[in-house]
Amino acid sequence: MADRMQKCVTRARRVATKRPPAQRIADFGEIRSDLGVEEAARQAARCEQCGTPYCQVYCPLHNNIPDWLKITGEGRMEDAYHLAQATNNFPEICGRLCPQERLCEAKWACTLEHAGHGAVTIGGVERHVGETAWAEGWVRPRVPQRLSGRSVGIVGAGPAGMAAAEELRAAGHEVHLYGAHARLGGLMSYGIPEFKMEQQVVARRARLLRDAGVVFHGNRRLGREITLEGLRLRHDAVVLAYGAQLARGLDTPGAELPGVISAMDYLVSSSRALIRETETPEIDAADKWVVVIGGGDTAMDCVRTAVGQGAAGVTCLYRRDQANIPGSAREVEHAEEEGANFDWQSQPEALMDVPVDVIASRPEGPGMRGVVRAFRTRLAASGAGGRLVPERVPGSGFEIAAMLTDGAVAVTAQGRIAADRDSRMTASDGVFAAGDARLGPSLAVWAIREGREVAAAVARYLDIVAGHAELVTDDATS
Repeated sequence: MADRMQKCVTRARRVATKRPPAQRIADFGEIRSDLGVEEAARQAARCEQCGTPYCQVYCPLHNNIPDWLKITGEGRMEDAYHLAQATNNFPEICGRLCPQERLCEAKWACTLEHAGHGAVTIGGVERHVGETAWAEGWVRPRVPQRLSGRSVGIVGAGPAGMAAAEELRAAGHEVHLYGAHARLGGLMSYGIPEFKMEQQVVARRARLLRDAGVVFHGNRRLGREITLEGLRLRHDAVVLAYGAQLARGLDTPGAELPGVISAMDYLVSSSRALIRETETPEIDAADKWVVVIGGGDTAMDCVRTAVGQGAAGVTCLYRRDQANIPGSAREVEHAEEEGANFDWQSQPEALMDVPVDVIASRPEGPGMRGVVRAFRTRLAASGAGGRLVPERVPGSGFEIAAMLTDGAVAVTAQGRIAADRDSRMTASDGVFAAGDARLGPSLAVWAIREGREVAAAVARYLDIVAGHAELVTDDATS
């Protein structure tokens, strides 16, 4: 075990070994293994223990990163887990899903990365700490010490809803969690491919909530099987944490064609088949030529899922260059290793159905084939926030064969639920909002933070209802 910290001068950055691409695409299993006891301690001991820990500042949950790195480096794993759990309901999940290179391990967040020594392997250590805790039996349901007699209904069983449910149940409230699907987890269960996180990781957290006394109601959609009015009659407070419901539309002629599929529909279809909710994927890329439009993490998930399903070919079109993608550079690397193609600085302008025999590059018998008409771009003047704006390169048009692409409460112009920034309450008394439903599509770690914060807001509100405190709130704003 490491005997002290600040080992960066004599010890290089290491990450867990990646499985070979051929093996990864054959079984949809996670790409990396665990760091292991010795290597996790060695990597944790590289931390400089900075006086101002910017890694903690840039973490949405403000996790006590230097502290649990130090404790891990000393071999005190149980203490490390409890410290990590104090600010993060799901450390082993964040260790897998967080884009650490854009948060705690970025050059502006980690002194070692900024100095050119390679960031501390925070994500890998966080995952190891969580996995060790599960293996050793340190993760236990947070059963309340006393009951409040108050009931809370949470709509949405993703990371925000699950985090809020755990916090509110631990505070002694009766908690009912309503999810649109049969299992807990939301898009962590249905939208995250298994090569990023295997479903047993979410399933054991779901069991923990049930063991704590949280009641889950599956296949319940707001406006269908349940109504906001009915929930308000049944519960003392309601939290709307159902995620971002509307897919971002593709503002391109031909977007309504049957071969154009939203990313979430595709990923949910794949996940349901992998967990045997359906015999085969409702949307299957096997033997098809696939085009994915976009450069974010969801686009990368679609690219790698299509490769794993046995697509004949997968191409990702993105209008900026690789250095300016919004998604994870690591996911691009993984996708390229597995055989996907990336067409950078390419922007679609139309989607078409054309006879197969006019596509000389992909002759496959009679019928119609999807085609994406696109053009090349160059990055020009900076736009909002200083980001370079892509503009069309004259005479650069090209085509590529394809089969696949990417009332009671106030709603903002962006389609999000309007809620007060501090109290998280909507215009309806006792109805709160959290997660993507309030913020728009974002990271799981932001959803966890939202769940924790809305749980605290609901607890304050229930104290007021019981006559134990006072609440001052502005009108609901976005």
